[in-house]
Amino acid sequence: MSKEKNTQLDAESNKKKDNVSILEKIRRRTGLLVGIVGLALLIFILESLLGSGSSIFGENELATVGSINGKKIDRNEFLTKRDNQLNIIRQQKQTNDIDDATISQVNDYIWQQYVSEMVIKPQYDKVGISVGEDEIYERVVAHPVPSVAQRLTDQKTGKVYDQLAAPDGSLDPAKFRQFVQNATGDQEMFIKQLEDDIKNMRYAEKYASLIRKGLYTTSIEAKESFKTQNNKINFSYVIKKFDSVNDSTVKITDEEIEKFYSNNSYLFVNNETSRKIEYVSFDVLPSEADVEAIAKDAQRTADDFKMKSIKEDSSFIGQESENGLVNIQDMNKKNMIVRDSTIFTAAPGSVFGPYNEGAYFKIYKLQAVNSVADSARVRHILIGTNDPQTQQPKRSLAQAKTTADSLLTLIKAKKVVFDTLVKTVSDDGGSKTNGGDYGWFDENKGFVQPFKDAGLMGSKGNITVVQTQFGYHIIEVLDVSKTRHNSYKVAQIFKLISPSDETNQAIYAAASQFAGENNTGELFDKAVDAKKLTKRIADNIKEGDRQLPALDGAKELVRWVYSANKGDVNIFSLTDKHVVAKVAGIKNKGTLPLVDVLDEVKPLAIKDKKAQSFLAEFSSKAGNAKAIEDISSKLGLEIKTQENSILSNRNVDGIGFDDIMMGTAVGLKSGTTSKATIGNNGVFVLKVTKLEESKIPEDLKMQKMQLDQANGGRADYEVFNALKEMANIEDHKSRID
Repeated sequence: MSKEKNTQLDAESNKKKDNVSILEKIRRRTGLLVGIVGLALLIFILESLLGSGSSIFGENELATVGSINGKKIDRNEFLTKRDNQLNIIRQQKQTNDIDDATISQVNDYIWQQYVSEMVIKPQYDKVGISVGEDEIYERVVAHPVPSVAQRLTDQKTGKVYDQLAAPDGSLDPAKFRQFVQNATGDQEMFIKQLEDDIKNMRYAEKYASLIRKGLYTTSIEAKESFKTQNNKINFSYVIKKFDSVNDSTVKITDEEIEKFYSNNSYLFVNNETSRKIEYVSFDVLPSEADVEAIAKDAQRTADDFKMKSIKEDSSFIGQESENGLVNIQDMNKKNMIVRDSTIFTAAPGSVFGPYNEGAYFKIYKLQAVNSVADSARVRHILIGTNDPQTQQPKRSLAQAKTTADSLLTLIKAKKVVFDTLVKTVSDDGGSKTNGGDYGWFDENKGFVQPFKDAGLMGSKGNITVVQTQFGYHIIEVLDVSKTRHNSYKVAQIFKLISPSDETNQAIYAAASQFAGENNTGELFDKAVDAKKLTKRIADNIKEGDRQLPALDGAKELVRWVYSANKGDVNIFSLTDKHVVAKVAGIKNKGTLPLVDVLDEVKPLAIKDKKAQSFLAEFSSKAGNAKAIEDISSKLGLEIKTQENSILSNRNVDGIGFDDIMMGTAVGLKSGTTSKATIGNNGVFVLKVTKLEESKIPEDLKMQKMQLDQANGGRADYEVFNALKEMANIEDHKSRID
């Protein structure tokens, strides 16, 4: 084998060793760990982690998904990476069905990896930044940073996954270390991804810190900053405002518009390709007949609900409620959601409703009334069904109950000590350090409901066995509050008030007819005006957008917009509406052609023509006048004043934002008058009448610190944005969907 080949193989081998070294170090340092972590956890973790072609494109465009620093990103390479990631998710979900949202998240994740590797990371090497294994261990395992807990959080509930959660709902470090210790296969890949993300985050933190530390505020800058924040200025002025002359009275030629555009083309540079649509919406709403039919079905459900026993309720709710949701909650008088106050005196089994509550008809059943303590304190021993070290089944649920019942008998007979069992038997590592005691809690605590009920519904000294999703708990009530209140167990059934298929089809037919009869931009505009329809606008549409304001599920619409011509019309069926859209504007990256920005250029050109006319008027009528009073008299303009304005102010009383006028005032000495100047709001002349200067403190440390913080905050994002801008990134990954 050649020497070059050996060198290449050695490099690849070293790279593989580096990839697993941190994980191995974590395992060496973890020690005895406990926790219950199921394989199903990875299904949800990966989904949380992954949260950031069509024939219309030419063959060359389809071969890439974009470019970075002039290097094209190969479509097949991108798809291979995406398929690998999606296969992991399929294995974890044990299904081949992957929704569009997940695919879009994976696309974004992989694209950001390209940007990081090709744009950001090279900068770290240039300045010599490194991140050690100890740093990763500290942030991932020893003391997990908040972003780690976020990756381990169910996005639907906002809580850490049960398998990794402490009883209070926070991330249990011991359980997470156990998960890391025993990770294999896809789990190990997830840990490696988590390490890489935290490592990249640490690189970014160091890089941003290095830039911030390289910024320095001089004494002169601090003095000027103090002046702008504390010195005050008074001035008087006259202004001929642009709005004093109606735009329609200004005659402007095409040549003048073209000249203004040519001289000011920098104002019309587009940094990112975008599109604009105008559309009318045919909202799919339930008809009166639909509501009546759903109300009738809800009443039938309420009548049947009355006939069901409490034991039958869950099955019946799952059968009748929207999406099979079984919702049974404990409520009190403060948070009761049933509108009928007689529920507080009704007998268990009473049914209330149906009520029309906006999007749903709702039906409620009072299942039970319990007297509960306002707060309680318990300690517990967990007999789990999984081995905390191997994460494999340790015992069946029946075996766990048998063990718990046996231990309860021994505890009550005082043959064993509760504290000893917590240390030697309990499968909850989070409670070993405090004797199984998690302190006082109330109904709002994030414990599982059966655990809370054992304390709040119990009496001091009670010891019971309670089942939860973790196994069986032996719970001793250490104390309860003297105050108590009633808790009402309420079951709920939801009936969605939605349009029928017939209603949807009728609305689509109306939208389709409108689109067919008005299939050009000109016809579209005329029809909207004639029918007095509400025309809506969606602007700055990017190629990768999938959701637009008020338009959910707009992927196909966006795809069409980027293939259509200006003025084209089409119809789209979205989540809750049918939309007839017209391409109203196309803005490609770079200097926009005049035809695309004419609506913006013309008003500015008219404003510029007014400004030149006003300057000529100031010159002809008051050219020799020095005093502002004379200028006011000769032009018939009122003298106005601005008083006690700090130098950093950019607003003029009665006019609004005008940084040109304020900048002119700040730049003049007291007692001097400006020449006629074009401002944001008109042509003006001003005289500074007073400048009140505050004494500059000898110690400018506070001023410097404020400027350093402000500049540092900007550096955190402006540098990365600048790097991306210089990389000339072209993102077309949406074409592969």
